Amino acid sequence: MPYKDIKTGTLNQPLYEYFFDKVIMEFTTPIMSKTLVFLLPLLIWGGTLCYAQVNDSIEVTSNTRPAKNCEQQDFKDLLRKKGKAPKPPKKTMILVLPNVGSNPANGFLLGVGGAIGWFFGPRETTRVSSAGFSAVFTSKNQFLAFSKSNVYTAHDKFFLQGDWRFYIYKAPTWGLGTNAPDTVFTPSTWAWQGADLEETDGAYPMLYDYIKFHEIVNYQIAEYLYAGIGYHLDYYNKIRDELLDLDTLPLQLTPHYLYSKSKDFNTAKYMVSGMSLNAVYDSRDNLMNSYKGYYVNINYRYNPVFLGSDQNSSSLWLEFRTYVPLSKKTARHLIAFWSFGNFQLSGNQPYLTLMALGEDQKGRSGRGYVAGRYRGEDVIYGEVEYRFPISQCSKILGGVLFVNATTASNRFTNVHLFSYIRPGIGFGFRFMINKHFRTNINLDFGFGYKSKGFYFSGTETF
Repeated sequence: MPYKDIKTGTLNQPLYEYFFDKVIMEFTTPIMSKTLVFLLPLLIWGGTLCYAQVNDSIEVTSNTRPAKNCEQQDFKDLLRKKGKAPKPPKKTMILVLPNVGSNPANGFLLGVGGAIGWFFGPRETTRVSSAGFSAVFTSKNQFLAFSKSNVYTAHDKFFLQGDWRFYIYKAPTWGLGTNAPDTVFTPSTWAWQGADLEETDGAYPMLYDYIKFHEIVNYQIAEYLYAGIGYHLDYYNKIRDELLDLDTLPLQLTPHYLYSKSKDFNTAKYMVSGMSLNAVYDSRDNLMNSYKGYYVNINYRYNPVFLGSDQNSSSLWLEFRTYVPLSKKTARHLIAFWSFGNFQLSGNQPYLTLMALGEDQKGRSGRGYVAGRYRGEDVIYGEVEYRFPISQCSKILGGVLFVNATTASNRFTNVHLFSYIRPGIGFGFRFMINKHFRTNINLDFGFGYKSKGFYFSGTETF
């Protein structure tokens, strides 16, 4: 329901929040919320089919007119003098973008981020490799650095997946389950790149140092099919729960403290260290910006005490992506699907190492929500994105429409998967920087339940 200002008696709830409250969130019973997850992709699919038919009919009728060069162009083509031949494509592409922002938790942020693309072998037999990177300092003496890579060696013999991070950081958490926090009023907030732009009621801010080293080596056993092993380290140290106060009555307890004590973890530091068995099927035509193909990733991880973990545990990661072309002549016109699930199979993992929204390798899940907003022992996420060119001939400028949904468990309070579902919707723009690597500059706007955010990046979300 729209809420009223106590002093003025006027309605203050924005229109899109009213839509989420009255149209979407009132349907989040277990049955209706599952139905919603399947209906929204079908609605997008129906709309794109109509667009595809119109687009193709325009392409047919245009054959009666003089031929026009409508091949994919990029930013360099706009700057190139008329009549001058384009330069041959390079084997390496580097895109560096500024990373500037401000929020109460981190203060003023200044740094750089971007993406690198390259070929380890001939283009004819080797797929492009990519890596995202970032290094940011804040005015509150915090530091964030990461490198996230997907690398194909010459002739695609090996496929390497890496996720390395070092954080001295402050971030909020909300408890486990898609309904958390379920006892407080959570106001609408803005997020920039997944970080809160203001302190949020119902959030529990935490300070910590974090080292993450995940590296998987896969070997090709058949066309598009790989199998491999990996090592995974997550180490949290100097954890400080800012709202925790054990010296007052009543005690001021937090989700992190309660979970850690109930599972017998140290509340100041903990480690998860383990090995993984992996299977990957990847027929995508380009890792940085796929137009077609499939991607399936299965990861079984075991974290034994003898490798340094605080407790024995195991988990399973399942991921699926596919890209469906909607036009024979416009490769950039397509619909993309992405889903993943992370499941704790045995034992217990420390609170901050449990899967959360925005904690996938590229950190792109959950547009419309703050990173870490929903966390659980088990998490399932799904997203559909419609991609289309706006500048029909040059195809330099493009757009996207997307819808996503998240569900997370809380075994301690018997909140199961699909008991609650939180949806997100949004739109974005794409500007083609390098057509040979299909590198875009992306600007997205996402809207979730009492949450919204905008995102600036150098590669596609998935």
